[in-house]
Parts: sequence; structure tokens; C-alpha cells
Amino acid sequence: MTAVRHVDVLVVGAGPAGLAAAARLAAAGAGRVEVLERETEPGGVPRHCAHGGFGTRARPLTGPRYARLLTEAAVGAGATLRTGVTALDWAPEGPALTTVGPGGPETVRARAVVLATGARERPRAARLVPGTRPAGVCTTGELQQAVHLFGQHIGTRAVVVGAEDVSYAAAGTLRAAGAEVVALVTEDPRARAGRARAQAARLYHGIPLLTSATVTGLLGHGRLSGVRIRHRDGRTAVLPCDTVVFTGDFVPEHELARRGGLVLDPGTRGPATDGAWHTSRPGVFAAGDLLHAAEPARTAALEGARAARAVLAHLAGAPWPDPGVPVLVSAPLRRITPNRVTPGTRPEGHLLRTGTPLPRPVLYVHQDGRLLHRARLLPGTALPHRALTLTARWHDRVDPGGGPVRVSAGRPAHADLDLNDA
Repeated sequence: MTAVRHVDVLVVGAGPAGLAAAARLAAAGAGRVEVLERETEPGGVPRHCAHGGFGTRARPLTGPRYARLLTEAAVGAGATLRTGVTALDWAPEGPALTTVGPGGPETVRARAVVLATGARERPRAARLVPGTRPAGVCTTGELQQAVHLFGQHIGTRAVVVGAEDVSYAAAGTLRAAGAEVVALVTEDPRARAGRARAQAARLYHGIPLLTSATVTGLLGHGRLSGVRIRHRDGRTAVLPCDTVVFTGDFVPEHELARRGGLVLDPGTRGPATDGAWHTSRPGVFAAGDLLHAAEPARTAALEGARAARAVLAHLAGAPWPDPGVPVLVSAPLRRITPNRVTPGTRPEGHLLRTGTPLPRPVLYVHQDGRLLHRARLLPGTALPHRALTLTARWHDRVDPGGGPVRVSAGRPAHADLDLNDA
């Protein structure tokens, strides 16, 4: 017979969002707060990111150090961390999960559940890259774990697929492991990383950037021997290498949310949430990269802390809101979070991403043909690798019984010249 335990709040995922939520909840006296993590160590992705860029500008940290601080804060506040435990599915009768870990299977029932399962990179198979299945093919996460956690040997010549910030981080990991980076290959016409980072890789480290190019096949048996690429003009070439790293193209780790019947947002492919991180299932909240694969770790941690406030209100008896009004985006915008509007849950702002560069964009918010808000962003070009922010001041003008709210982007017109920056 499966054992049954009861807790007040169950947090699934010990990454930045989950740990920040657990720390805030435990410190506020939410009762028994328990965090489940399927890995053997808490901290999420940052624990195997040896590079800097974590923490704050005033206190920059490496990924492992940042992960340790978040873990220490959660444990110090009184939260219980259980590693090596996987949440398998939802149990009937209220927020409850069936799990399996070192002690065997059990059911954990909670008054509230916070999903903070994060995101993952799509592997070679999901990207439909043909070829054999040789050794030497991995994602950034697999590479970083192999190098920084397990000290495993990586090949001598590597190709990185992608040209985002994470792609350049992967190139740095490869170089630290003693491998030569043959090239970064991207379908885009330019790198999606910051200009300084891209130039440093090309000028100081001699890493070529092949733009408007696609990896169309993997070569080799037993061990990778090369990748075949095709340029946009139809030219093909083979890059000899023994390692290829597929980077970026993050998707939410939403299997548990999907199995729980939570409504998923079509843009993010993660759970749809309102400004207080409520999902469509009463008692279940979601935060972090599960909602928007993938933003910086500090963004996920901040969302986890904010979600904790809503969990505390729920534990105190606050009613669960109706599903609310969906918030959708029009191309070239790709996604927005939060993506539901419910009365009394206005967030501090929304995060958006664009699929293409937008020079001096103006954001427009409409519902049923009615303009609710427009805002010109700061001068410059909105880039795919940088989040855009949109105020939530327009929430009070949303008709709760109306159709979906739609956010679009356009160039500034003469009538927009007196708009304030959002």
C-alpha cells in the first residue's frame, strides 16, 4: 500500500523559482513546506553553470554559488528539501501528487502546490536532425553537467548549434574542457547574443559564426565524425568534428502540468497563469521558467517569491479566481507572461519576447477592437534575446466578460510621439 503524507505547501522543483518560493513561505510561517527535486542536488540549472552572470549587479555570482545561496535560504527558513524524488502524476481528491524516491512510492497531499519544474532544451531528435546516433551529441545542460559536475572527457573538435547567450556559454564550457570550437551555426541572419559577447568569441577566441545556415545531418558511427550544414543559398558543406552541442530552443518542462489537466498557454506552452500565478486548477500555482522558457535565473527567483505571497493568501482563505480573460500576442511577438487577467490579481508587469528585431516598437493592447493601452518602448531595437516589459496599468480597463486581450507591436506613428515609455 502506498504511503500517504500531508504537508501544507508542496513545491515541485528546487531551481531558483522553487527555492525562492519555499524560502518565502517557510519564513512567513506557512506550515510544513516541502520541496521535491528529482536531481540529487538542489539548485536547478545554475548549479552546473560555472560562469558568472548570476546574482545582482552589486553582487555578481557564479551559478553554483547562486544555487548554494538559494538552497541555504530555503533550508534556513525551515523548508524541507527532498532530493532524488520524482513527482509522477496527480492523485485524486485535491492537490496531491504521487511520487517515487529512495524510500519508495508515496502520495503527498498538500493545501497548495507550486509547480516550478523549469525548462529544458529540445534535443537533436525533437529538432528532427537526421543521421545516425553516434556518441558526442548533447545539449548545453548535458555538456555542463558532464564537464562541471562529473569531470567527464569531452571531444576535441566541437560544433555549437545556435548563437544565443546560452550558445556562447556552451562554447566557453567546451573551451574550458580543452575542446576546439569549430563554429557556431545558426539559422538566423545574426547572433542572438549581445554584440560584445559575439565579437569577443569571434575576435579573441577565433570562433567562426556561420549565419543563415542549418545543420541537416549528423555523420559517423560509434562516434560523431562531422555535421552536414546547408546555407540559405543552397550550398552545403561538412564540418569535421567529434562533438555537437544543440543549444537554446527551450521548452517548458510541462509534463506534470499537462497530466494535471492545467490549461496551457498557446504562446509559452506552459501553464496559463494570472498576475498572482494562479493556474486553472484550484490550489495549484506555477512560477519560473515553466511559464516562460527561458528567462534569467533572477527573474525566476523573483517570480517564486511573488508566487509565495499568493500562496499565503490562498492558505488564509482567499477564493480561487475564475479562469479570467486570456492575453494573446500577435506576430512577431512570441509570448507573454502572465497571460490571464483576473480581477484583483494585477501583476507588477508583463514579460514579452519577440521573434524578430523590432526597431523603436510601440506596443498596443486591444480587446474586442477597443484600444486599452499603447506604449512606446525605450529608444532602440527590441531583440529576440532580450525580454520586453509591458505595464499592467491597463488591467482595470479589461471587460471580464469580453473576448481575449491581444498585444501587438508596430512602428511608432505620428500620433504616438507623445507616449510615455513603458
